[in-house]
Amino acid sequence: MKLGFIGAGNMAQGIIDGLLKAKTFAPADIVIHGGHPANYEAYAQKSGVQTVDSNTAVIESSDVVVLAVKPVMAQDVIEEINPALQAKTTPLLSLLSGVSLLQIEGFLGTKDYQLIRVMPNLNVAINQGMTAYAANPAAADIKDTVVAWFDTIGETIELAEKHFSTFVALAGSSPAFVYMFIDALARAGVKHGLTKKQADKIAAQAVLGSGAMVLQSPESPFDLVDKVSSPGGTTVAGLLAMEAAGFMPSVVAGVDATIAKDQEEQ
Repeated sequence: MKLGFIGAGNMAQGIIDGLLKAKTFAPADIVIHGGHPANYEAYAQKSGVQTVDSNTAVIESSDVVVLAVKPVMAQDVIEEINPALQAKTTPLLSLLSGVSLLQIEGFLGTKDYQLIRVMPNLNVAINQGMTAYAANPAAADIKDTVVAWFDTIGETIELAEKHFSTFVALAGSSPAFVYMFIDALARAGVKHGLTKKQADKIAAQAVLGSGAMVLQSPESPFDLVDKVSSPGGTTVAGLLAMEAAGFMPSVVAGVDATIAKDQEEQ
């Protein structure tokens, strides 16, 4: 099976990198085209994937097509490729933030086209991604196959589209929040005598292990907090100081602001 990408920006490249790393697809089975030849041709040369010279050629060369253009371009691009899509009935995966399946059906002029909306985060590039998806009824035959692909590059969850903005905050934007947290931990370590390299490694591994513990443990994150917190101990002192400085409210405020911005752009 051949997978085509219309649009070859950071997210498209992250997905491709992950799929190649997982050996879900071979480079020869991935076809790309984008608006900036210098960028996608350089990426193709590095990764070994195939390039074609038009969006229509992607459809003609592929069994499933991923639409990875900017949301503002959605209607123009879909109307351009619609004749080729309809002629071949190629299933379409949309990475378009803020563009619903209903809107895409409107651009295509039919509710009977196989459409799946996928929302990954960039950690798919290292096979540690988190991807939300929603499919229209017409995509029933292809949905399990597509989900299986994304399961090779991380975890997946089926969500109603009304929850996609929340997903963007909790999974799409949150890596930046986590990077900032790791950097803050590391800088505190530097304050107390570690080198930045030492502190970065310690903090990053602690976050990595803690995330794995949450996923593997039957206990809630707050139950795990209690397990680390001895009565009258150092962890409790640190937690109380962080709460006094507004730790939890600042995290919730960041999620709220991300959701509001995502909905504003829809």
